[in-house]
Amino acid sequence: MPLAMPEPAGTGTVLAFDFGEKRIGVAVGEWQLAQAHPLTTLHGQSAQQRFAAIAALIREWQPTALVVGRPVALDGTATAMTAHCTRFANQLRGRFGLRVDFAEERLSSVDAEDRLRAAGHDSRSARRNLDAVAAQLILQSHFAAHAPATLPPTDCSRTPR
Repeated sequence: MPLAMPEPAGTGTVLAFDFGEKRIGVAVGEWQLAQAHPLTTLHGQSAQQRFAAIAALIREWQPTALVVGRPVALDGTATAMTAHCTRFANQLRGRFGLRVDFAEERLSSVDAEDRLRAAGHDSRSARRNLDAVAAQLILQSHFAAHAPATLPPTDCSRTPR
């Protein structure tokens, strides 16, 4: 029986969000490349402003799916912020009719800050880019978690008998 090729986790462009009550970091990536890049940070004061900015990004990038970071405590239990992010994801799904996946984001902001400092950013510059880089890390981990399993290498030099 021949081996079946694994189904790809997705195709096309993906936008990811690191939701916060004051800021929303946004990253973009492609399933085919499985690479994420920081895009922007939204600072809108009202939900209406934030969703207008998200609508503009969706028109520009034409994503096939969205990913929202789902924060949990270090022991894996839900927090108050988990509920806020779930609500945000439900609003995205309802407003834009796109698939919305969750990705664990435990310590993504801490990791993003470490990476920015290692890249030479001072605290002000790091703060400006922190949320978008956190969204990038969220999306990159989502790609990694949904990467198709690789098949073992085959020896094509042998001929069947």
